[in-house]
Formats: sequence, structure tokens, C-alpha cells
Amino acid sequence: MIVVLKPNTTEEELNAVVQEIKNLKYEPHILRGVELNVIAAIGDERTHHTLETLTVFPQVERVMPVQSRYKLVKRQVHPANSVIQVDHRVPIGGKKFQVMAGPCSVENEKQLLTTALAVKKAGATILRGGAFKPRTSPYEFQGLGQEGLKLLAKAKQETGLAVITELLSEQHAELVAEYADILQIGTRNAQNFQLLIAAAKTGRPVLLKRGLSMRIEEWLLAGEYVIANGNPNLLFCERGIRTFETYTRNTLDLSAIPIIQQESHCPIVIDPSQGAGRADLVMAMCKGAVAMGADALLIEVHPNPAEAWSDGAQQITLDGFARLMQELKPFIAVAGRE
Repeated sequence: MIVVLKPNTTEEELNAVVQEIKNLKYEPHILRGVELNVIAAIGDERTHHTLETLTVFPQVERVMPVQSRYKLVKRQVHPANSVIQVDHRVPIGGKKFQVMAGPCSVENEKQLLTTALAVKKAGATILRGGAFKPRTSPYEFQGLGQEGLKLLAKAKQETGLAVITELLSEQHAELVAEYADILQIGTRNAQNFQLLIAAAKTGRPVLLKRGLSMRIEEWLLAGEYVIANGNPNLLFCERGIRTFETYTRNTLDLSAIPIIQQESHCPIVIDPSQGAGRADLVMAMCKGAVAMGADALLIEVHPNPAEAWSDGAQQITLDGFARLMQELKPFIAVAGRE
């Protein structure tokens, strides 16, 4: 870490900071300047006591970390892109671009199977659908629970599509993992660390959505919980953040794609449905995400969005999804994907 001292700091004040750095098991190196002095504190910032507390000394102007606080998700540890194998046959992060599609909520067998068959025909390889739903109001539809999981399993059996669904509770981790090929951790639980640990320990790939107001460093650190608990199968998912803008439900931050790819070896997935909250913007957001190098898309599709039990305004129709898949083809090719 770098400790910057205020101008006109006396030698006695400097030595007091140096001694405290030694007490905290760092090796101090003094860099003397014309107007101020800087101390380079050598040590592993990820395992040692943080030096940010040195700002309690009145002569310390600021303390700046040099190392990133995450180590297992970072690109330097794993220079090559990670490829996550879903259900032993669907690779995410490699040459082939993947699309996950399906309804926001599993409502009934007919709705789910109709959607599953349609999205597979159009080219999707993974079926999404919520069995347990985190709703802002306790009076809104909360999902079918285990019955929804059983319907997802039936849809997988009939279509061959892998399944992604959301995990809300530690106590349901093994149950959801029994039916799902990918465990989705939603935005409201993005920093529910015990839930992340429980998800990691199932061994299933974990798709971690970005929190509503989560900084990218916090997102990466949340992902660190998954890999640190023995599960290397981590997918980051940008789904829009909360800003001052009200024209869209959220603000989809496509800059997260190159940032995650610079910082991490883990694949990056984009959810344009949650990101915009408007079906009429989904196609444009998908094209942008593909062009910028995303590894996969997570899209909400419903046979009749006007009658959807949750988030109908952001779900596209079956015909709309088929058109979208056709229009994405040149963008996928230009991005060097298949």
C-alpha cells in the first residue's frame, strides 16, 4: 500500500507512522519528495491488516491500495478465458455464443413447454424460468416453488435444453441444484455471502447478477466467494443498475463487458430484459452486448407478455425472439463467435 504524508510532516511524525506500519507486519520504504513524503508499505494486502486505518494519524493524508482485493477471479491469476461447461455439453465463454431464454416466471406446464420449444427452435441452448421469485411486494406472485422446478425438469426432458433458475435461500440450495444446471443469484442477493457460499458448495455453475447499486469491485469480490469456496464455475451477469434515469427500469451498463474481461477470466452474460425493463429495447441492447464481446445473453420470453404473472412489460413474444435470433447472427459473426 502507499501511505501519503501531509506536507511539512516532521521527522518524528514520519517515524511514528513507519513504526506503526512495522507493527502491522508490513515493510516500510520511505520515498522522499520536495514537498511531501510517501511510504511504500510492502506486504500482501489481501491477508494482512488493512493500512487504511493509518488515516487516524493527523500527518497521514491518504492511504492507497496497490493490489486488488480479489485474487481468484482476477485475470492475472488465470490469463486464459475460463470456459464454463453447463450440463457437460453447453460451453459458456468459448467460441460459441450462447443464449438463455424463457419466461420470467414459470406459470404452468403449457406456458413453459410452449416457450421452451419455441426458444429452442429459434436457437437458444439454455431455458430460463423462475420457480422462486423475489418480489418487491409480498402480495405479488412469489413463484410455484418446487412445482415450478419440476416443470423446468420436464421441459428439459422434452427439449434437451439446460436449465437456469434463481436460488433465493440457503435452505433451498440442494433442492434447486437437483433440478437446475445453473444457479442464478439475483440482484437482491448479490452480496448475500452465505447464500453465495451455499450455491458454490452445490458444485453447479453460478450466475451472479450485479446488485442494483453495486460497484464493479464489489461485484468481483462477491464472485470471489464462489471460487474461494471451491467452485470455479462462475458467470458474471450485468442486468442494469439503479441510476437517476426513469425512462428505463434500470440503466444497462454495457461498459461492464470490457471491464470484466480486463479484470477477470470469468465469462460475462448480459440480461437486457431486466436491464431495460422494456421489451421494445431488448433487441437493440442484445445487439450492443454481442458487438461488445459478451459471452451469452439472458432473455425473458413469454407466449403472451400481456398476461404474464410477473414483469410482462420486459418480456418479448415468441415471434419477437425468433426475429431477434435471426438479426443477431451477423453481430455474432462480426464478434468472432459462432
